[in-house]
This record gives sequence, structure tokens and C-alpha cells, in this order.
Amino acid sequence: MIDKIVETLKQSDLPQSDFVKLMENFKNPYLVLICCILSLRTNDKTTYPASLRMMKLAKTPEEMVSVKLEELEKAIYPVGFYSNKAKQIMELSKELVENYNSVVPDEIDELVKFNGVGRKTANLVLTKGFNKPAICVDVHVHRIFNRLGYVKTKTPEETEFALRKKLPEKYWIDINTLIVTLGQNICKPQKPMCNECPINNFCEKIL
Repeated sequence: MIDKIVETLKQSDLPQSDFVKLMENFKNPYLVLICCILSLRTNDKTTYPASLRMMKLAKTPEEMVSVKLEELEKAIYPVGFYSNKAKQIMELSKELVENYNSVVPDEIDELVKFNGVGRKTANLVLTKGFNKPAICVDVHVHRIFNRLGYVKTKTPEETEFALRKKLPEKYWIDINTLIVTLGQNICKPQKPMCNECPINNFCEKIL
């Protein structure tokens, strides 16, 4: 079933948000990391322009540490918790420069040591920044895989580890983008548009 689901989603013409496209095109661990921090608890329509404004100020840890905190706060406003996120990005950038030779680590256990970086962000950095197999579970991935009946879990972290056991590794890198795009367009938290869903026939519709 999962093979048919992934293939169907890859062939669907559901539109990706500008922010999803941006993250897909980065291939840069640092940019993936700091933009993912911006996206937490903030919708893509707000995160996308904020990310562009932030990158006008800095695109590397060395450039970021020379930016004034007030400038960064102004650039990323109105993302959720923008003041805290600005501080996190500044602290993280400074730590990268001072302790990591300005190189973002490519291991989950190392990434989650940074303030404000959880498993979701760490996994996304691995997949989109390093092209390494990892499973980034956000609210869409957690909700939809449970709705499909593919896993039965209560939290995103439980979903990640359940998928690590069950989902073929060849799908790990792409699955977040595919499921997020489905979740943003069709399989929404309330009133999912099942009649328009390309994988409707594979879904147990556990709401």
C-alpha cells in the first residue's frame, strides 16, 4: 500500500507552498536549520517572506553573528515568537562559529543540543540540508499517517519512531514534502477533502 501511496503523491499536481519550495531548493544545512526555526508554530505564508528578509541580512553563521539582534527581530516579524526565535538563531550561529568551525553537524543527537532545535528540525536538516535519510514528522505527517491507519501513535515523536520501523528507507527523504503538501491542500485537520484526495482509496479515514 505505501508504495502506491508514495507513487500517487509523487504524480499528483498538488501545489507546493512557496516556503516548501524554498526548503526543497536550499541544499544548505544552515539555511534549512534557521528557516525551519522560523517556521515553528507559524504558517508558511508568514514564514516564507520572513525567511527571505532574514537571508538578506545573513546566509552563513559568520554573517549572522555580526547582525544586530534588533535587525533580525525586525526582519522576521511577524513569525510566532519572533523575539525568542531571533535570540535562538543568534545563539545557535555563535555556537556554530565558536565550537563547530561554522559547520552544521549532520547527526541528530548533535543537532538537538542546540537551543530551540528538536527532532523535527534536526530530521529536516538531515534530509533537506544533507540529503541523508531521516523522517521529519510535523503535525501533517503525524495526523495523516494516523488518519491513513498506517500507524497508531499519540505524538509526533512516537510517529517518527513508528515510521522508522515501518516506512521503507527509500521514502524517508521525500515523505515530509509529499505529506505536508497533501495536508496543506487536501487532508486538513478539520473537514478533510476526501473526495478530492488522490490517495482516498488507500485511506482508512481514522478521524
